[in-house]
Amino acid sequence: MQKQSANICSTMGRSEELSEFQRGTVVGCYLCKKSVREISAMLNLPRSTVSAVILKWKRGGITTALPRSGRPHKLKEEDRQVLERVALEKCLPSIKALTAEFQSASGASVSSTTVRRELHEMGFRGRVSSYGKPKGVPKVAKKQVDVSRLDLRIGRVVTAQQLPDTDGLFVEQIDVGEAFPRTVVSELSQHIPVEQMQNRMVVLLCNVRPVETRGIVNQAMLMCASSQDKLEILDPPNGAIPGDRVTFQQFPGEPDKELNPKQKVWEQVQPDLRTDGQCVATYKGAAFEVAGKGVCKAQTMSDCEIK
Repeated sequence: MQKQSANICSTMGRSEELSEFQRGTVVGCYLCKKSVREISAMLNLPRSTVSAVILKWKRGGITTALPRSGRPHKLKEEDRQVLERVALEKCLPSIKALTAEFQSASGASVSSTTVRRELHEMGFRGRVSSYGKPKGVPKVAKKQVDVSRLDLRIGRVVTAQQLPDTDGLFVEQIDVGEAFPRTVVSELSQHIPVEQMQNRMVVLLCNVRPVETRGIVNQAMLMCASSQDKLEILDPPNGAIPGDRVTFQQFPGEPDKELNPKQKVWEQVQPDLRTDGQCVATYKGAAFEVAGKGVCKAQTMSDCEIK
């Protein structure tokens, strides 16, 4: 009997429902004068399970499994599937809102308590609003702050004139390859005669947020080499045309649509904008370049900041 029971033991699991054959084996061991402890050890079953099988046999002479205890599901299987889909797809803020959405989708009339219990049995845990969010998805890295975030383009000054009632401001209309010229206000009149501005090719920062200057909306920033007492407009390479993009070989990437002043991108990038010993405009040593046409330069100012 012991050898036969050992073979049966290998097919029995502590968490599985016992088969009729397994229950009969428990009763058979009991009839062979085995104690509950011996049967439990021999068949690898909890003592409580062994005792329950023997007690039921004593009372009714049967070993058929009784229905399991525990609260039955109030929802049909198809309604449970609807509830799971609503929980995953809607990302609702509360169990009350999820219950209302489920009732609308399924037509079932249940309480929020029932919905919460059903969800718990399905394995949903934590805040309702987090049910539809996949776990383990890496966060999107913050965009690196470098010169690639600046939208630098070649422009041509269409018109330039001194702003009335000011000592140093020009207002220019500059073609950057768009449907209409951009209006730019620049503090240049003390450094460059207005006549030298007409039809001039320039480098513009085009994704600054428009701001009002003396009642005029300024839509871009003119790039210049600058020192305490001197200023020179950067010259694009020969053959460059309005709208050409200025790029940097070591810093690929697309510019922001518009620079967010709160992120202070310009303020972080500008200190590394300088002309080198040959007057070439650079960012951390990488030249302001128009693909296939050359680099941007100042006329005479070397080793100076650009702003």
